[in-house]
Amino acid sequence: MLDWKNAEAPDTGAIEEMAREAIAALPPEFAGPAAQVVLRVEDFAGDEFLDELQIDDPLELTGLYDGVPMTEKSASEPQHFPDTVWLFRRAILDEWASRGDVTLGQLVAHVVVHEFAHHFGWSDEDIATIDRWWE
Repeated sequence: MLDWKNAEAPDTGAIEEMAREAIAALPPEFAGPAAQVVLRVEDFAGDEFLDELQIDDPLELTGLYDGVPMTEKSASEPQHFPDTVWLFRRAILDEWASRGDVTLGQLVAHVVVHEFAHHFGWSDEDIATIDRWWE
């Protein structure tokens, strides 16, 4: 049994390791393109993301895809910044603690897959049609 009195919350490196395992587990047709996306793990989303998304509480945002979806990329309009998937450690830990029905690894994998789905061109509505995670 885990000694919770002496346990420490996973740091950004541990969350990144879980995320990289989830990326490695993607089917081959997705794993290759996913490897071209920058993965960043921070404690909280920055004010610019929160303001853009009109989110007041940084604990409400567990992840974010920042880029141009593959379905919208154009050779005639090159992108001048890398596609990036952001994970926000403190929001993920808060979600995990409040849910209590999934492992941290499962939650991190879910957030990773959701954000990469946006990279592959899926909207939140598209994802919701097959992903009943939040029900």
